Amino acid sequence: MSTQPVERLLQVWNVNSDWTLFLDRDGVMNVKPENDYVRTAQQLQWITGVPQSIARLNRHFKHTIVVTNQQGIGKGLMTEQDLLNLFAAMQNTLNATGAAIDAWYYCPHLAADNCLCRKPKVQMALQARTDFGDIDFKKAIMVGDSESDIEFGKRLGMKTVFIVPSLPVLPQNLPAADIICATLPLFAAAFD
Repeated sequence: MSTQPVERLLQVWNVNSDWTLFLDRDGVMNVKPENDYVRTAQQLQWITGVPQSIARLNRHFKHTIVVTNQQGIGKGLMTEQDLLNLFAAMQNTLNATGAAIDAWYYCPHLAADNCLCRKPKVQMALQARTDFGDIDFKKAIMVGDSESDIEFGKRLGMKTVFIVPSLPVLPQNLPAADIICATLPLFAAAFD
């Protein structure tokens, strides 16, 4: 982790409108339920200020993309259509604040399935690069709240931001992220 202020790192990295922002969902955009999964829009609880921060971040990035592990589908707790309905509801909320997600990628498999798409494996990002054609992982930032999110970004050469809501208290096994921040809105504020 760098001791430089976030604003300085962003300048050093020369983040501009050629860059892509990858976001994890649970714990970054919305509150992650303890020992459960968000299955419906009614269960979704946005982290305060996230829709507005995504609108702010959209102005600085060419693409804003969600990459999320959703093994609740593999466990039979929800269907892929339930998840797509939830994404649509989230997009509606974002649109109402002037924010947008360009694409939503998800892994529906169990951790035990050993698939190619479950983070920290990188298939979701590779699919995004295929779909958009202009994504350069050296000009990308991955924001997540788990070690697998940070490893996912690092495997592709992205810059990484680890969200730790408990700051200033750090977890014991801190992943080697470039930036550590309490919330996505605090990270977004560094662009102003």
